Amino acid sequence: MKINETGRINAINPYQRSAESQRQEQMKKNSRKDEATFSDEALKLLQAQNSSKVDADRAVKIESLKQQVSAGTYQVDAAKLADKLAPYFKQSSEN
Repeated sequence: MKINETGRINAINPYQRSAESQRQEQMKKNSRKDEATFSDEALKLLQAQNSSKVDADRAVKIESLKQQVSAGTYQVDAAKLADKLAPYFKQSSEN
């Protein structure tokens, strides 16, 4: 009489193999490095923020406007203001 049947031992091996392969896959997943991707719009915004020339020109313009407002010499161009506001009034009157 055989105490250990060889067929039973071999039946366990496929389960051990699948368990080992799952462990190896898990190790591969854990060893991956994190990645970050940025959209084109985000990259454009980042470039715009880093642009020192544009920032410097904008700062000069803002400072000039602040001085004009505080001195009372700032004049609003009514035609430009009306052109900018006209599309908003057209949309609200159509609805």
